[in-house]
Amino acid sequence: MGNDDRPDGLTADAEPPGHAGRKERHVPERKCVLSGEKAPRMALVRLALGPDGSVAPDVRAKAGGRGAWIGVDRATLETAIAKGRLKGGLARAFKTATFTIPDDLPDRIEEALRRATLDRLGLEARAGTLLTGSEKIAEAARRGNVAMLIHAADAAADGNRKLDQALRVGREEQGSGARGLVIPANRAILSMALGRENVVHIALIVPAAAARVAQALGRWCDFIGRDDGDDPCDMGSQGPSALRDESEGFGC
Repeated sequence: MGNDDRPDGLTADAEPPGHAGRKERHVPERKCVLSGEKAPRMALVRLALGPDGSVAPDVRAKAGGRGAWIGVDRATLETAIAKGRLKGGLARAFKTATFTIPDDLPDRIEEALRRATLDRLGLEARAGTLLTGSEKIAEAARRGNVAMLIHAADAAADGNRKLDQALRVGREEQGSGARGLVIPANRAILSMALGRENVVHIALIVPAAAARVAQALGRWCDFIGRDDGDDPCDMGSQGPSALRDESEGFGC
């Protein structure tokens, strides 16, 4: 059959409709002023220089004026502040030495990342892209309809195990050890963020929503770090990079 005889009317080297000229999505990168390494902008934290010369976290990257980016955890940041490395990095990025780094900058960053994650969960709740309640989540999980599973910090271990098992069954990953994420927020905090009562477990049922939550949660967990060798916030197969291919609306 020649090129002109293809039943779809396309030549052998033609792209199907809707695919012509398609390019991979561009992911903006920035350089960390402390490590010098580049990473996607959404994985870093922007520090903004305010009109009064103070440095403040701009985790949504919307503040005007000069900014710089960091991609290190809290312990590394605190060491960099103490040794003057952050001041030097910011001076080069801001092109001025006239600024003030507040003593509580690490606290402000952590709180801003925490707030951004909780706000994102609240937005997804209002959009109807998540479920709460163990029975509803278990049913959706067994059907393979849960893109991301989250447990409150004070959730009972037995409840977590039951939902984790349902998640593995739905994904046909029995024996894989796949599990939900135990995040650093208790049920009272999650309930307030979602505007619902007694939120202990959360299931994101839309891949795009899961990717958005994973991006916000990943930045928060990366910053606070873990020093006990056990990282329940290890994103693994529920991280933004793993969920991106399933999502058509990835990003915040």
